[in-house]
Amino acid sequence: MSEIKTYSSRPVGEESRLTACDLCGSADFQPHWDCHEFAFVRCLGCGVIYQNPQPLADLVLKRYDQQYFDYEKSNEASFLQLMRLGLKDIRFERRLGRAGEGRTFLDIGCATGMLLEVMKGQGWQVQGVEVCAASASWGRSQRGVEIFPGTLDEAGFPDKSFDVIHFSHLIEHVNYPRRFMAEVARLVKPSGWVLVTTPNTDGWQARWFGPHWRSAIADHLYLFSRSNLAQLLTSSGLQLRAFRTWGGLARGLGNPLKKAILDRLVKVLGTGDVMMMAAQAPA
Repeated sequence: MSEIKTYSSRPVGEESRLTACDLCGSADFQPHWDCHEFAFVRCLGCGVIYQNPQPLADLVLKRYDQQYFDYEKSNEASFLQLMRLGLKDIRFERRLGRAGEGRTFLDIGCATGMLLEVMKGQGWQVQGVEVCAASASWGRSQRGVEIFPGTLDEAGFPDKSFDVIHFSHLIEHVNYPRRFMAEVARLVKPSGWVLVTTPNTDGWQARWFGPHWRSAIADHLYLFSRSNLAQLLTSSGLQLRAFRTWGGLARGLGNPLKKAILDRLVKVLGTGDVMMMAAQAPA
């Protein structure tokens, strides 16, 4: 079977170690996907699929270098289009309303800041966080948006700083998703919103392709099902408000008509390749 995978770094010689599941703490797992240079296991406690052994967190951050910036920069327009379609699908404006005076929007893993630029143009006060220093620098200098170069923990924002916190294709890259979500929950304002987009292990493509799935890559450390992601959000004190999914067939794997039919079908069944959840902080 040929592999059609998304971009990933090719780490060589990185130190890694066996780790318990960060979502539930269980150290019991079974092999799930062998991807040759790395492997995914399924947690027997909560069912999440995660990379194990797992590379150390400080080494993971070093992967987001100049080569990664070049990839992000060359694909930024298509990534923006996908994010905007996701926000439309989740009915962003109807649920959250238009930007008003002082309303704040945080994009974590904002890359070159293209979405921040759009939201700023709509009247939001925007802030980004990006671990790729080259991407953060480019976004600040070329787009005039504020981007912190580092991790969310390192940014050290005050409690209850943001009306909306958005992160797309970010949480699967994080060694400690439960700690990350606790920080997100600290930062969102009362009745504020958290919008998460990530690959969907309940999707048809994940089930069909297994270790050849486009999201089974070295840079993805945790891969979530709908129930895994929902549990992570609710255990952080957030209330689920909406779920959307899309992507029935990757481009290049079938004729356009077949893709169009499957894309429509997975939206109904919740089995798309990518999912988005909207959650709200208590008032």
